[in-house]
Amino acid sequence: MKVALFGATGFVGSYIVDELISQGMEANLMVREGSENKLLQKEKCRIIKGDIDDEIAINKTLDGCGAVIYAIGIIREFPNRGITYENLHFNGAKRCIDAAKEKGINRFILMSANGAKMNGTGYQSTKYNSEEYLKFADLDYTIFRPSLIFGDPRGNDRPEFCTQLKKDMLNLPFPAPNFHKGFNSLKAGDFAMSPIHIKDVASIFVKSIKEMSLVKKTYCLGGDTYYWQDIIKIISSAYGKNKWTIPAPAIIIQGFAFLFDRFQWFPVTKDQITMLLEGNVCDSGEVFKLLNINPISFSPESLSYLRD
Repeated sequence: MKVALFGATGFVGSYIVDELISQGMEANLMVREGSENKLLQKEKCRIIKGDIDDEIAINKTLDGCGAVIYAIGIIREFPNRGITYENLHFNGAKRCIDAAKEKGINRFILMSANGAKMNGTGYQSTKYNSEEYLKFADLDYTIFRPSLIFGDPRGNDRPEFCTQLKKDMLNLPFPAPNFHKGFNSLKAGDFAMSPIHIKDVASIFVKSIKEMSLVKKTYCLGGDTYYWQDIIKIISSAYGKNKWTIPAPAIIIQGFAFLFDRFQWFPVTKDQITMLLEGNVCDSGEVFKLLNINPISFSPESLSYLRD
């Protein structure tokens, strides 16, 4: 089968490309001009150059395909550079959904996010809107909502949570912030996540292409659940550190983020802190069992890429 993939040069997309190839599928990849070198196996793929607002390039990418995977996503936006949640999460997905429907390509797999909701942050609401648009497109869709995705980013230009946390917080010469709402330090770190390895995510996406029992369903993707303080300990242990934490009222960090998150050098946005405090937990046992996947645990061993 030939599969059209949008978002091939990103963190998740790069692993999906590898999985498509390993499963003997052909991959049509739409890639921005100048980004071809980010592809690790470009000689084995058909590459179409274009942006997500280029309908001609979208249609060329879909030519001859039996399925579509939309994995374009950003973790922060820079409107002055045209990088926005609305354009990449929703408008781009909408164009691809409409084009797939017009070409008669019924199988469409969308990468959303755990916590997507109507009245959430800009990140959450645009993911939710793309889900809803797909649901009403009358296609054989499957929507996946990953929790925190971890794994080797294979380059500094692919944002990955654990790598960024190490760089922006854990490498600093003072205790890591143990965030809490309000000013009650007893609530510090009282939120949890369900980290899932990038290889498991890629495997789920590719295996689901032919798994028709997943059609017209939405699944959250995550592994075992860990609280914030445990996540910091596991990440620190992965590269030989024993990092202390200190209670930190999130409202202070959010205040700084409100002023500076439009600048790329500032490590975190106000919305990212908001979503962190909400937690990001789910149970994916049903999907792992159905697709016969033994999930990779969140451990110092699976985080060994942080030692570099």
